[in-house]
Amino acid sequence: MSRTRSRPLSRRQFLASTGLALAAPAILPSSVFGQNSPANRLNIGVVGWGIMGPGNTQAFLKMKDCQVMAACDVDKNHLQAALNTINAHYRNQDCQAYRDYREMLARKDLDAVMLAVPDHWHMLTAVHAAQAGKHIYGEKPLARTIVEQQAIVKAVHRNKITWQTGSWQRSVANFHKAAELVANGHIGEVTHVEIGLPAGHGSYTPTPPSLAITDPPPDLDYDFWVGPARMMPYREGYVHRNWRWNYNFGGGRLLDWVGHHMDIAHWGLGFDNNGPSEIEGEGEFPPAEAPWNTATRYRIELKYPRRITMTLAGGWNDIRSGTKWIGTEGWVWVDREGFEASNPSWKDDYKRLPEEMRAKRPLYVSANHQRNFIDCIRSGQPTITPVEVAHHSTIPGHLGLISMLVKRKIRWDPSKEEILDDPEASRLLTREYRKPWTLS
Repeated sequence: MSRTRSRPLSRRQFLASTGLALAAPAILPSSVFGQNSPANRLNIGVVGWGIMGPGNTQAFLKMKDCQVMAACDVDKNHLQAALNTINAHYRNQDCQAYRDYREMLARKDLDAVMLAVPDHWHMLTAVHAAQAGKHIYGEKPLARTIVEQQAIVKAVHRNKITWQTGSWQRSVANFHKAAELVANGHIGEVTHVEIGLPAGHGSYTPTPPSLAITDPPPDLDYDFWVGPARMMPYREGYVHRNWRWNYNFGGGRLLDWVGHHMDIAHWGLGFDNNGPSEIEGEGEFPPAEAPWNTATRYRIELKYPRRITMTLAGGWNDIRSGTKWIGTEGWVWVDREGFEASNPSWKDDYKRLPEEMRAKRPLYVSANHQRNFIDCIRSGQPTITPVEVAHHSTIPGHLGLISMLVKRKIRWDPSKEEILDDPEASRLLTREYRKPWTLS
């Protein structure tokens, strides 16, 4: 079968093409932008049109001080869907199409990018975007491995760009109120936290995909799609939304969701820049060679500072979906389905915590996650979920998976970000990259 393949640029070629390598973008005060004229709009490019890409893009399309001007996807059909959506909104044909995200990043008129790509592409796209001086709205988990996440954090800080993680629950009122109750001591000293995530496998496409080995469809550049991951024969069930069920590309339910509910747990505890010291996990896995081989059931016990313990689980009946903080004087539970607490009066008008109850530690307020990103680009202030928050929210999931794979408790140094005295487990902090791609 004949098809066009995109040739990977070397790092030197890519950085030379941008003319922006390692240069920090100017952070302008919001007063400079003033009117919502075309000259003052922030220009945004979008990479990836799967689950999160369309919704994130629609949010930016609604903002008059933004212009979505470029779209990229390695699947021609997805790319065309992105173009159709964007051009229909603006009633023109101005959105530029790209198959290689690096060509889009080389544009000097692009201010920011929305990255919604499979996990195995998170590090490269984010690091390259940061090096090109683009502000980034990036999806969770931050990356496929802890070492990849460390590379993203360093690139964002080095290039002084604004980062927003798609952990949008922080911009939803019931999550904000629950975390603020805990942060202000209304349940006393927290002793334990229960974090319930989904379990099993499930198709993210309208019909279950085929898991048979076939030739890639002609509209998909499969070689580029696999990118830095290990090359595997094409199966429909490996790509487009369902990539998360194979560890070569994603991290299953655990890594798909830990950046949501663990993120909220950390927020209430003030652990945005902290992590566990001991991690012990158990899980149920399909055969390693199965097309879908991620854990279908898992339970991870973690020890945190202040003698706080956490249980992170999927598929266990005693751990309810969402985040539940248990303290010496009560408890609070929150999920996308609602809010409950040991004090029934707290549930009344749960969308707003009275001022006197949040006086000790008011939490960052955001009513719209994408809007917060744009506002912070303009102001130069941190977003509600900056890159280090995404990093620390996901680390427990990575460590839990490593513990399950080596089948023993592991110890972690949160300050040095190292696994202690376990070379086998430490090797799982990273992955080998397929040539010519390299871990930046």
